[in-house]
Amino acid sequence: MKHFFLTGLLSLIAVFPVLAALQPGDIAPDFKTQASFAGKPLDYSLYESLKKGPVVVYFYPTAYGRGCNIQARTFAVNHDKFTAAGATIVGVSLDSIDRLNDFSADPDYCASKFPVASDVDGKIANAYGLKVDETTAGRKDSRGVQVDHGSIARTTYIIATDGKILATVDGLKPAENVEQALAIVQHPLADGKQK
Repeated sequence: MKHFFLTGLLSLIAVFPVLAALQPGDIAPDFKTQASFAGKPLDYSLYESLKKGPVVVYFYPTAYGRGCNIQARTFAVNHDKFTAAGATIVGVSLDSIDRLNDFSADPDYCASKFPVASDVDGKIANAYGLKVDETTAGRKDSRGVQVDHGSIARTTYIIATDGKILATVDGLKPAENVEQALAIVQHPLADGKQK
């Protein structure tokens, strides 16, 4: 039975394009950073979050980016399903904590459902094998506000409670990215433990 579930999970993971440097089975780099939840700053620790269950770490280009708005909204709408599967969510971008305070509380996007973390120097993204594209600095967000930083490719890592990367989801449209991440955390082996 265990083999059946593992084979099913591996076949599910295999359908996702994996372009990021870190792969399933790799140890996820721990990180601590300032994040925002419901418009208020907080100290976020991946290690502490993993004590509660699997963590969906999703990297996105910028708060209030058109695709990023869709992705954040889709995560917010499906938040209860992630919670029911025992998983928590954290978004990571190059945004300042001030931009993230607005975005995290915005009822049209994060809707105070999950934290979004600030990676202003790109160290977290780099630790996960993601490059920062500085050529996108200066673009306007969906509100018409100039974005003063580069961007990170939309990439989601599902991290099991043992700290290993269970799956990487990238190369998909924002809503599809969330749907695939949800399918993975709802799988019986998503917590990284044999059942």
